[in-house]
Amino acid sequence: MVSIPESHADILESIALLHIGTANDDGSPQVTPLWFNHKDGHILINSAKGRKKDRNMRARSAVGLCIVDPDNAYRYIGMQGNVVEITEEGGYDHINELCHKYRGPEHDFPKNPGEVRVIYKIKPTRVWTMGKKQDKQLE
Repeated sequence: MVSIPESHADILESIALLHIGTANDDGSPQVTPLWFNHKDGHILINSAKGRKKDRNMRARSAVGLCIVDPDNAYRYIGMQGNVVEITEEGGYDHINELCHKYRGPEHDFPKNPGEVRVIYKIKPTRVWTMGKKQDKQLE
């Protein structure tokens, strides 16, 4: 399995947003910033059933990911991967867990009537990194 180099693993624990690129029906790209977490070498994201990225990932499992260090915009992790699992089971609990990570434990994700939350498990197939932790942003 492809793994994140130790030099950049801290980014996975930060409150960085993950940008995911999917392919539309006509082959054009679609990119969305998302909350994420990771488990057992996989990236986990969450969305609502029926949204554009949901439809794209169900039709075409290949995705591109980029996670930028929130403390240094010139340091990031890039990935290519495949969606290996899509499940509604635990979807709301997962988005609530992400809400606590990004907004704080006192915030719960609002439940929207009729909305079905979905978890997407992504297996990285290629990983690359840029920048060093000690790099400073340009002023």
